[in-house]
Amino acid sequence: MLTGKQKRFLRSEAHHLTPVFQIGKGGTNEHLFRHIEEAIEKRELMKVQVLNNNLDDKNEIAAEIARETGSELVQVIGSTIILYKESRDNKQIELPR
Repeated sequence: MLTGKQKRFLRSEAHHLTPVFQIGKGGTNEHLFRHIEEAIEKRELMKVQVLNNNLDDKNEIAAEIARETGSELVQVIGSTIILYKESRDNKQIELPR
């Protein structure tokens, strides 16, 4: 579980990132979860964009992705989801205490 201070830090770190994945009208599936899990292992922090043609609730999509990939939901702002998961092999981000 991330503290407020850690979430603020991660939001500032994610500000300059571009979304790695886009979720369209097809929604989410196991294939997408697996790809996000692999990508977040390498990056630790990433953005996912929910496109306008997806009619599902963005907060529900974000919670589902976080649950299925074992990552922490940092923020949902507009149609952008920010996720964090500490990497086992490629640790790059040092969280504040």
